[in-house]
Amino acid sequence: MKTYCIPLSFSSLLVEAAPIGQDLLLTVRGGDAPHIGCVVLTEPRLSLTGSGSVSCTSSVLSVTGHKDEFLCRTLAEKAAVQYNTRVVCTGGFHIDSVLQAQLDEILAAVREFRFPEKEQLFT
Repeated sequence: MKTYCIPLSFSSLLVEAAPIGQDLLLTVRGGDAPHIGCVVLTEPRLSLTGSGSVSCTSSVLSVTGHKDEFLCRTLAEKAAVQYNTRVVCTGGFHIDSVLQAQLDEILAAVREFRFPEKEQLFT
């Protein structure tokens, strides 16, 4: 298992990646109260554009009232496309009285996060 820290100005987001055979399990946690707010299963597939590139399809289960889908779905889909493998991502990030600027920072940090090369993670 590999752990990656995504630093934020007010906290940090931890992403743990554990290969399971050719598949990948990701957990996301951070903030004041880490939790499981959703589960995302992402399956890679050929893009519907016909270009031959890899895209993906995701299924999401969310806990009522939790907004963790963006974090988990974004990370799962990035990994599924990059590694061309099935990915499950679960977890949650919670900050009491979160500000919009903090939410924007979290979303930008997750969008910018880059997984390592496949050989670095799956060996």
